[in-house]
Amino acid sequence: MAAQPQQLSLGIALHEEATFANYLAVGSANRQAVDALEKVASGASLENTFVWGAHGTGLSHLLQAVCHQASDCGRSLQYFPMADVRGYAPAALCEGLEDLDLVCLDGIEHICGSREWEQSLFHLFNRMRDAGKTLVFSSHVSPAALPIVLPDLKSRLMSCIIYHLESLTDDAKKAALQQRAHERGFDMPEEVASFILNRASRDTAELFELLDKLDDASLQAQRKLTIPFVKSVLEL
Repeated sequence: MAAQPQQLSLGIALHEEATFANYLAVGSANRQAVDALEKVASGASLENTFVWGAHGTGLSHLLQAVCHQASDCGRSLQYFPMADVRGYAPAALCEGLEDLDLVCLDGIEHICGSREWEQSLFHLFNRMRDAGKTLVFSSHVSPAALPIVLPDLKSRLMSCIIYHLESLTDDAKKAALQQRAHERGFDMPEEVASFILNRASRDTAELFELLDKLDDASLQAQRKLTIPFVKSVLEL
């Protein structure tokens, strides 16, 4: 049986749709980064890896895809969305993580400036390295530009294999909306996808949140997705 991701103990759920296949289905511009992360997830590569890019480039999707694949391979892991866990005591949270195969830290910029967090992650980095284990980081800021107070942590992050993710085109975002809708069992015509994209946020995470809302409303009302229905639900 595949190992279960330990993030469940923190009440943090991985999105089932966060897979490498789903990511690549809407564009291959970041194929090199995906290939590298697939190798890390399977254990074919032990390189510490840092991916960064603008909002909407799918950073959380990719780190969760790493976790899904690693779990399917029977590897032990921990996923941390740093924006959500920064209120925890870092020393306690990071204790013993070097016993795992893989640790994913999503949104590392959220702990920058916290000396306690920075020191804990610096020591975690060293313990994971000494144990031959792997770290994966993500950020909306390049590692060189992160406002990190601890120089030794900055140098550790800069030693990772670094990938800059390109943003999705509008056509790719429309395709992503339509694909995600199809996977949920309902149809999203192209004109509806275009309507949403032209009037809502272009951040993919926010677009998928809108899709969740439409999914619920469509099921409750037993209505297909039309522009008038979408407009009434989302108040666009």
